[in-house]
Amino acid sequence: MSKPEKLRLDSDRIDVRLLIRQAQAGDKKAFEELVIIYQDKVYTLSYYLAGNHNDAQDLAQEVFLKAYSSLRSFRLESDLGTWLHRITVNTWSNMRRSRNQVLSLDDPLQTEDGEMDRPLADGDPTSDPAVALEEKEVQVMVQHAIRSLPEEYRAVLVLREMEGYTYEEIAGIMGCSLGTVKSRLNRARRALKEKILRPVDHCQRG
Repeated sequence: MSKPEKLRLDSDRIDVRLLIRQAQAGDKKAFEELVIIYQDKVYTLSYYLAGNHNDAQDLAQEVFLKAYSSLRSFRLESDLGTWLHRITVNTWSNMRRSRNQVLSLDDPLQTEDGEMDRPLADGDPTSDPAVALEEKEVQVMVQHAIRSLPEEYRAVLVLREMEGYTYEEIAGIMGCSLGTVKSRLNRARRALKEKILRPVDHCQRG
């Protein structure tokens, strides 16, 4: 009689494929382990797409619910992180369409000092305050520009520039051709550049 499978540690890394097999067999604890492993990866993409913490949390939660219900169709030769990102992009697109863009993509962050836009990343606390302020202003400008891009442009830009996927991987995630990915990415970069430079040109003329 064979012994039940146990988690294998390889260079201090959990055997993800074993967890997937166990989760596909109905082991909820194994799926919970997968959520812990991939929650940051899913949330990061969710935040870039949704634009704020609350909507990103809702999106990430919906992604894992969908993943749980369709996990048995996942093929072990595929990458689970990429599969989850495909679900994230599709879920975000569906949520936007079904809610008619009710998602609060422009909601500011509530702080004790009032409202402020969320920066893309925190600045270095040891840096010069003036430089840090300028960097934050640039981050906010870029974030606003990204959030104003059309849905298909924002998704391909985030997947390429923030997540580092190849053109081929993006095509697989978004379910479109390689040529479409390259075309959308070029247009997204051009549109982003125009949106960022427009306020600068306006200030210089003023």
